Amino acid sequence: MLYPLKFTPILKDKIWGGNKIKNILHKNTNSDRCGESWEISGLKDNVSVVNYGFLADNELDELIEVYMGDLVGEKNYDQFGTDFPLLIKFIDANDVLSVQVHPDDALALRRYQSAGKTELWYVIEAEKGSGLYVGFKEGVTKESYLNAVANGSVEQLLNYYPVHAGDVFWIPAGTVHAIGKGVFLAEIQQSSDITYRIFDWNRKDAQGLSRELHTQEATDAIHFEEKITYKINYEHINNQTISLIRSQEFNINLLEFENPLEKIYAQLDSFVIYICLEGKVHLCYEEGEETMIEKGDVILIPAALSEMKLIPQHHAKLLEIYL
Repeated sequence: MLYPLKFTPILKDKIWGGNKIKNILHKNTNSDRCGESWEISGLKDNVSVVNYGFLADNELDELIEVYMGDLVGEKNYDQFGTDFPLLIKFIDANDVLSVQVHPDDALALRRYQSAGKTELWYVIEAEKGSGLYVGFKEGVTKESYLNAVANGSVEQLLNYYPVHAGDVFWIPAGTVHAIGKGVFLAEIQQSSDITYRIFDWNRKDAQGLSRELHTQEATDAIHFEEKITYKINYEHINNQTISLIRSQEFNINLLEFENPLEKIYAQLDSFVIYICLEGKVHLCYEEGEETMIEKGDVILIPAALSEMKLIPQHHAKLLEIYL
């Protein structure tokens, strides 16, 4: 019988990484430059591996090949096959990330036979004065953007949002963005690792070299005319499911609760992912089986598990993700 699946995190050191993934989430790293923890991934050379239960040591794509719609949902298996459609990660920006953009589905398919990269950020912690760069200010044109790239002033064209824990941002493919220094967040995104770097703050690596920029590719990918509200405002309501986003890429809810919640998944025809942001939660499913998640845990609920009872120890906060 399928059961809720946890995976071994794939930890990645970055030039801008820090120690929050180690110190706050207690992931298995000694590095003070750990920038990303990939919690669920189906990307080639970075496929997640189950870390407990009778399916331990199996890779995610192997499990989809065996269990198909029972794992991911029939409609998702028909659309994506053995490619898992999402990438779930934690990001610790101990320094500002590069200004970058990701291609949309059409451009990524044409260039790489890949999905595009739309993403959502949930801010877990934010140091005083920290923020995010998301989207262009009003009136930015392709010409003014290229001039700013040439003279190193791209930052001046970007919206800057001071942030606090609990803030949520929607970053559609084609949106220029950068995570600022001191922001620690969870990222839910399409399964793609295609990034076009526009500006890297004149930073040098350990060898004294600048990282590669992708000016032409980025220019082709940017949606200059798109008008979007990037910050998602929502009301904190205890013991209810709070909708954050409904999109063709993914759906995300926030659960803040201290009372048990019952979830019925039968109509979803999709896997469900829970990211535990606060507290501890017992997940009770078929025939009295249960598992527990706590802050920093990410768990995949197979589509075949149609009911789940979430029992928190005191107050808990989860992100709930499905297609």
